[in-house]
Amino acid sequence: MDLIFWVMFSCIAGFLFFASITSFREGEFRAALLLIGLLMIFTACTLIPHLLLDDPSDFRLVFICIVALIFLLFLFPSSTSKITQDFQGINRIHEEEVVLSRRLLVPRTASYHDYYKRHPEHKEADDRSRKNPGLLSRDSKFFESLTFNAAKANFTLCDHLHAYEEPAISAIRDGADPENLTTFIAGWLKKSGAAGVGFTPLKDYHLYSHKGRGPKKGRQIMKDLPHAIAITSEMDHAMMKYAPGGPTVMESSEQYLHSGILATRLALMITNLGYRAKAHIDGNYEVICPLVAADAGMGVLGRMGLLMTPRHGPRVRISVVTTDIPLEYKKVKRDFSPLAFCETCKKCARVCPANAIPDGPMKETGGKKRWKINSEACYNYWTISGTDCGKCMISCPYAHPDNWFHRFIRWSIKNNLLFRRMAVKLDDVFYGKLPAFRRSQDWLINNRVK
Repeated sequence: MDLIFWVMFSCIAGFLFFASITSFREGEFRAALLLIGLLMIFTACTLIPHLLLDDPSDFRLVFICIVALIFLLFLFPSSTSKITQDFQGINRIHEEEVVLSRRLLVPRTASYHDYYKRHPEHKEADDRSRKNPGLLSRDSKFFESLTFNAAKANFTLCDHLHAYEEPAISAIRDGADPENLTTFIAGWLKKSGAAGVGFTPLKDYHLYSHKGRGPKKGRQIMKDLPHAIAITSEMDHAMMKYAPGGPTVMESSEQYLHSGILATRLALMITNLGYRAKAHIDGNYEVICPLVAADAGMGVLGRMGLLMTPRHGPRVRISVVTTDIPLEYKKVKRDFSPLAFCETCKKCARVCPANAIPDGPMKETGGKKRWKINSEACYNYWTISGTDCGKCMISCPYAHPDNWFHRFIRWSIKNNLLFRRMAVKLDDVFYGKLPAFRRSQDWLINNRVK
């Protein structure tokens, strides 16, 4: 019994100690101090009886029983979520209905009057956003000269990548073993910095019905390629902590650019082999990237409408390559446990400055049950703040850095019902109910100068 007691004590004390060190390294000083406090209280409450009691054997027995009970209740695998997510049969939408396409409509033009004649329900909200300073505007609430102009540089380069989205196909077709090719693509992309790579058959519902912006505006989109390759790029956790400030939109644009480079480069490689390929990147999508990535087994669509990945939560940007090159991949087993967590969490809805995220249950939208954000309210806040916000993203308990401590927490959320219900409260205690806006520091200092 003595050995069991000291092993349990050492494991718990070691866990709290290394968790506090990990939190310090993350810059989460509140969590680190709380963990150190817990370590001190636990150590005192455990060791002091050994100094005061002549025979601490009964105390050790009680300690062992309490720890074993806590383990069985909160850590022992006892629950797997039965909730699933299926997009088969979801209604396709015209890209012109997406708020980021509607923002390009110019008042007093024929296209402006034509659209709102067909969709008068969007006009009031869209016109209200047009009265605000705008995304990356000098007059916006969080304007910072350096970070905003860095973001503009990234978006400008993204625009130049559009020329390589659908490269010319080589006249010479090189044969390639499908299994080896699939393995090579995944390895190459990850070596180049991709956070994740997934493969899936391209489905009709992955595609918009028609183009809503760009030179192909109004053109019907057909499914003429069989495969889709989804690529994610991780947004830096420390930069996202500035949400909704300038460093956040700079980081967001950085990963739109990075994922765009990876996708266009892959498209060029595939066409060099003599096959068709099309990259879908920021500013010129024909596919709905989160749907493709979800079907590729890379995550689920959570309450905030973003892809929730196992390692980084919603802290990713996505690009997609569609192609006819022969690929061989297995059907992936999807993990739906984040959906069960989203049902009870609601933290993103609570912190959203635009109140754009629903805090209720899923509702049928487009033929399937899911959460749907108020995209007009979300974008309206972008036009006020000047950034693409990101507060919902960084507040998500799944968005913490991908290290041993948070992987353990996610595993516990996935496998234990009681821990899943406690996790939101614990996240509020350790990281705060409303994550504070972080002011620029270190090399970002003084970039608020106009």
